[in-house]
Amino acid sequence: MKRIYTRSKSLKRARDLRHAQTEAEKRLWGYLRDSRLQGWKFRRQVPIGPFFVDFLCEEAKLAVEVDGATHGSADEASYDERRTQYLQSAGFEVFRCNNMDVFENLNGVLDGLLLKLRGH
Repeated sequence: MKRIYTRSKSLKRARDLRHAQTEAEKRLWGYLRDSRLQGWKFRRQVPIGPFFVDFLCEEAKLAVEVDGATHGSADEASYDERRTQYLQSAGFEVFRCNNMDVFENLNGVLDGLLLKLRGH
């Protein structure tokens, strides 16, 4: 019974996160959704263990994180490192970019993603 509650809670949290996407996440999602990035399928706000990743390509086991301005603090950096270590231990590669990269160098972000996807 607890597992159903946990799954339900995770689904609600993922739904809430999808509705509260940052502008950078919305912009990047426009290029990832519906297999638009050369046929690679992505999902958004996917729970993996205790964490939610912004975008996930399950086929390539690639988690994509779009970091905002708050990720510059020591506490956030420590949290991000724990999250990355957890995801890597679960067999996922983590691709990080920040909001400014998405707004000012979207082609570079997409090219970087394609390099990771092709190298999986």
